[in-house]
Amino acid sequence: MKSQRPNSREKILAAAADVARETGPGSLSLEAVASRAGVSKGGLLYNFPTKAKLMQGLVEDYLREFEQALEAARTNDVSGESPLAAYIRLSANDCEDTQPSASWIFSAIAEDPDFLAPIKSFKQQLFQRLKAETPSLKALLICFIAIEGLRSMNLFDADVLSQNERQLLVSSLLEIAK
Repeated sequence: MKSQRPNSREKILAAAADVARETGPGSLSLEAVASRAGVSKGGLLYNFPTKAKLMQGLVEDYLREFEQALEAARTNDVSGESPLAAYIRLSANDCEDTQPSASWIFSAIAEDPDFLAPIKSFKQQLFQRLKAETPSLKALLICFIAIEGLRSMNLFDADVLSQNERQLLVSSLLEIAK
């Protein structure tokens, strides 16, 4: 069976995320993305007519990938981990990357504040789903806000926690989420 080759849109989004991580999101150029993706600038513009549309695609792709990873973690779990614990574990792992996987989101929002709308909608839907699936609202509030704080520190490169402190936080949140 042949493995599926990524389409040009997927290649462009992967290349854009790589370029944004390597050179900084503010330095993202369509030429650099096209070159990295191995497509012509015309091919890039066919998929994303403007830099703003490319950044919007990055935001939407990031949210879709997180949602898929969360769903996979929940459906593949045989230990009976709660949905809240799956969210904590996945988010904490995401924050462990030396390069924040979503560092370019800040640049996208600075470029166009409307990019915050899908993020806000995603977080609201996620919170409502976790609220419906978590017996303790208190546990949900503590865990959700703590993890989102960890994400924010990572996003803004303002992490003040040591590795041990971060591990203690995550293990404490996982205990609360049981």
